[in-house]
Amino acid sequence: MALDELATAIGNSLGGARAGRARLCPQPTSRVHGGSINECYRWEGDAAPLFVKVAPARGSAMFEAEAAGLEELRRAQAVRVPRVMSVGTGAGKAWLALEWIQSGAPSRMTDAVLGEQLARQHRSTQPAFGWSRDNTIGSTPQLNDWDESWVTFFRDRRLRYQLNLAENNGYGGRLQRRGEALLDRVSEFFSAYQPAPSLLHGDLWGGNRAADERGNPVIFDPAVYYGDREADLAMTRLFGGFGPEFYSAYDSNWALAAGAAARTDLYNLYHVLNHLNLFGGGYLGQAVSLIDNLLAEVGH
Repeated sequence: MALDELATAIGNSLGGARAGRARLCPQPTSRVHGGSINECYRWEGDAAPLFVKVAPARGSAMFEAEAAGLEELRRAQAVRVPRVMSVGTGAGKAWLALEWIQSGAPSRMTDAVLGEQLARQHRSTQPAFGWSRDNTIGSTPQLNDWDESWVTFFRDRRLRYQLNLAENNGYGGRLQRRGEALLDRVSEFFSAYQPAPSLLHGDLWGGNRAADERGNPVIFDPAVYYGDREADLAMTRLFGGFGPEFYSAYDSNWALAAGAAARTDLYNLYHVLNHLNLFGGGYLGQAVSLIDNLLAEVGH
């Protein structure tokens, strides 16, 4: 990849009507951590530094959806997210350029503020579940067609979709048999609970949150849609990284409904199935175990 050509293309996009006035250095300052899917760089220029994600040109739709998701979260005026500076294609690549947020040391205060702010974000709602566009969870397509029924939306656009991908990837047998049985029983987890369509980050694990230079929380790499707020809270428990202050602050601002603990495994099954489809059979046993536990909850 000719990074100097990419720097020119990004600079031109930042220049707006005065294309070419914003200049980036021909080469990025450094390669930085940014997940396992894209190349990520700190890139200096004649203004503030940028965090730049780079992918093959076919990744443009993924970056456009991510940019739209960050804007959706920003409009909620709750948790800080990076400002989108530019998204586009050029020099044979797709890019997403974001403001560079200098990281700081997280603390118990960071967790408490995040819990409070996430509860505020979740109070941004829509009349139905889904979003105005599809996006991705990792590199997997995430379908967001609107639906007034949360059970239908989560069963078909989340669990069924991932189970179908798993079957296509060669994971049949018990996973599919037990998975199909669970799909038939999903509604039983919502017999006394009707969630509101809340604005979700959608991929809220510990690697997608940080503290800024003042110790305030920042979230990034979203997979935005409007769904049950419990889905965000469930994922914070899947890989850990969130302290008791986070949960206490969230609960103080908007306590979860009865039965939330039982639904945690249901929501995290979606992410475990996605990891199975993205990273392979090391997640198969965990997926089957979650399904078995969920079926036991409903007496199957």
